[in-house]
Amino acid sequence: MALAAGRVRTSGPVLHPRICAALTAVSCMVHLWFAASGHHDPWIGILMIALAAVCVPCTVHIWRHSRVGALHQVTISALAMVALHTVLLLGAGGAGHAHGGRPASNAIDTSAAGQLLLVIALELTTALLAATLVARLRRTQARLV
Repeated sequence: MALAAGRVRTSGPVLHPRICAALTAVSCMVHLWFAASGHHDPWIGILMIALAAVCVPCTVHIWRHSRVGALHQVTISALAMVALHTVLLLGAGGAGHAHGGRPASNAIDTSAAGQLLLVIALELTTALLAATLVARLRRTQARLV
């Protein structure tokens, strides 16, 4: 692959960019699925749809041209999602709940925690793929110069 003006020509292997773009698309679909499921407040659903809409153009740019700017945006967005979901996981994990004045229960909803962990894993993987692709593109560009 050769880098020219922030783009990669597809003369070489394109598996890495395609996997990165596919995983970003999966992340968009997960956001849309959770928004449509109705398990969240309507404003959170709207926010998830907006986040997915922001990521779709980056997915297309990564798939077609491996644009470094799109890869940076995907990396930053994925890491922001990791931070947000980690805060949600840690905040909800030990809170417990009370029953009519009794002490807080130790019962934790593990299904929600499991879903948050899956989302965190998906976003970490997306960020890792995007960051390693940027490094690979820079290394390729350095060889050409």
